[in-house]
Amino acid sequence: MRAKGILSKALIVLIIFSAVPMNSYANSAHSAIVMEVKTGRVLYSKNISSKRAMASTTKILTALVALENGDLEEHVKIPKEAVGVEGSSIYLRNDETVKLRDLIYGLMLRSGNDSAVAIAHHISGSVEEFSKLMNKRAKSIGAVNSNFMNPHGLHHKDHYTTAYDLGLITREALLNEDFKKIVSSKRWIAEREGYNAFYNKNKTLAQFKGGDGVKTGYTKASGRCLVTSATRDDMQVLCVVLNDPNWFNDCYALMNRAFANYRPYKVMEKDSDAKSFSIDKGKIEKSYMTIKEDIIIPVKEEEKSKVKIVFENDETVEAPVQKGQKLGKAKIYIDDKLMATADLYAKESIEKMKLLDIIKNFFKGK
Repeated sequence: MRAKGILSKALIVLIIFSAVPMNSYANSAHSAIVMEVKTGRVLYSKNISSKRAMASTTKILTALVALENGDLEEHVKIPKEAVGVEGSSIYLRNDETVKLRDLIYGLMLRSGNDSAVAIAHHISGSVEEFSKLMNKRAKSIGAVNSNFMNPHGLHHKDHYTTAYDLGLITREALLNEDFKKIVSSKRWIAEREGYNAFYNKNKTLAQFKGGDGVKTGYTKASGRCLVTSATRDDMQVLCVVLNDPNWFNDCYALMNRAFANYRPYKVMEKDSDAKSFSIDKGKIEKSYMTIKEDIIIPVKEEEKSKVKIVFENDETVEAPVQKGQKLGKAKIYIDDKLMATADLYAKESIEKMKLLDIIKNFFKGK
């Protein structure tokens, strides 16, 4: 009887634990975040302000800085400092000439530490100067709790980030079309002799539905670090995990949960009549403002009724008005939390009334 009682209790415990979904938020990461790319809305967070080493996920910022400050078609002469760098490599040779495009593919697909050093020297003249540029760019994005000492992520006691900062950096990078194309590539053939076929180390592209990036990272000091991204139903999310032995599975579970709980919701439509305004001294008295892109935000089903639009603009604008003239902003909130902001533009050109128009209107009684 006692054995049966123990068996029954064990069965109850098993049932309770089996009822907890595998994609629950209880993951093994030291720090983790899930962020929607278009708006930057945080969909999940765990220890997101804790400073940690991030290994080769550093290269996300390296690639962004290189894309913003270099020309992909430039030919880079490889300096001796970039030859034989510790860790992952694309086997660069001293004085070899390689296109910047190929170096960035080698950086992001094969995690080439030598490629990172070559890029740093090409853009800034040295690793030290390039690191300064990385820190400046990180701060401009809002990643204020990070510090970069090198472009590759090899351990340095003063080289660190947070899950939140790395999320911000990755989001900014994914908004760059060249970066987005590079990290979503499974294979790249470089224009060079020797080692030129780069296969992406990021299993997300093959294993996860909609997977389209981003970067793996590992050192003994950092543990396993991973940034992934995926797009489903026109909504892209990214996930960062730092020091996570279950790195890929945790990212997949967290992103699956995000896609299950949130849906893209079109709040305003591109080129629609978003807001009316009056025209002073114009040939017409009323016109409309519009937006240049759809405003789509990630929402839970129960949040749709809480979405509100706040317009910030002058109700009356003096003519003349030019089509495309910026006239204000539309801000999208869920409750009191700002989700998105869009500029408002004049939908049409409106001429100023001439003296003859004023006289005609006077006699018409306007």
